[in-house]
Amino acid sequence: MKEIYIIRHGETELNRQGIVQGRGINSDLNALGRAQAEAFYQTYKDIPFDKIYTSDLKRTWQTVQKFIDSGLPWERLSGLDELAWGIWEGKPNTESAREAFREMLQSWENGNYTAHFEGGESVQDVYERLKHPMEILMTRPEEKTVLLCMHGRAMRVFLCLLLGKPLSEMIEFPHQNTVLYKMGFEDGKFTVLEFNSAVHLDGIVIE
Repeated sequence: MKEIYIIRHGETELNRQGIVQGRGINSDLNALGRAQAEAFYQTYKDIPFDKIYTSDLKRTWQTVQKFIDSGLPWERLSGLDELAWGIWEGKPNTESAREAFREMLQSWENGNYTAHFEGGESVQDVYERLKHPMEILMTRPEEKTVLLCMHGRAMRVFLCLLLGKPLSEMIEFPHQNTVLYKMGFEDGKFTVLEFNSAVHLDGIVIE
């Protein structure tokens, strides 16, 4: 069985402020994000990963930088990028912003998967581009153990895609920065081996 460790990137300053970054803002990890990345590395550094995949946004590869520095093969896949939130990317976390997001999330839960903000993507758009990363995971048998770092909303969409769930069930996949979903792939099917695991974040230290 192939094992796939899917994690969300570490915290950025915009995460801390509750500001949406999306696909269009290429921010760095902050001090807590770097500490989360270090904690994940220390917990999982002895796993014999064959390959690392990240999105095209640097907060993902900064999160797994120590694994990359150890010499593991690394490939960036733009399909793993976060959903583009269009006009709301980088905007202050105001009540009007929160209301706009509540309405959009409700639209998706109601099954309107093509709803999107001006200049942004729908969850259906993200679902379609995540089919390429899924195909890669399914068709490279020599990569037995894989580490994949991506983004919160895209990760929820990806888990629905891998597990054959409707996008209205995205809400069932909670996440925080560097949380782990460990997946198995065998006989053409993906299964959840570990759900929303954050054990590596116990006792985290910020330098």
